[in-house]
Amino acid sequence: MATDYDAPKVSVEEEPANESLEAIRAQRSETAQTPTLDMEDSDTAEGIDLPGADLSHEELRIQVVPEQADEFTCMSCFLVRHRSQLAREKDGAAYCIECEG
Repeated sequence: MATDYDAPKVSVEEEPANESLEAIRAQRSETAQTPTLDMEDSDTAEGIDLPGADLSHEELRIQVVPEQADEFTCMSCFLVRHRSQLAREKDGAAYCIECEG
């Protein structure tokens, strides 16, 4: 909820003293928001990853593409980059523009 820090502060004497505890609770329950998860009907517990979850039983399936002729591996950040990002090459070691910065 946003707070207006420029608004004049209400002192205890100005607050309505005749409000009952039940009225205050009812007012708060009407405006209270409950947190909800945005889940689809097809989502199940298996589709939700929790932080720190044990994923050791999972198997990754990716295709590794070897370095192409127009690419190089930066010896500073060890990322494969396109030749257009080559800043310098010294003793067979290539460095990218970002690392040479």
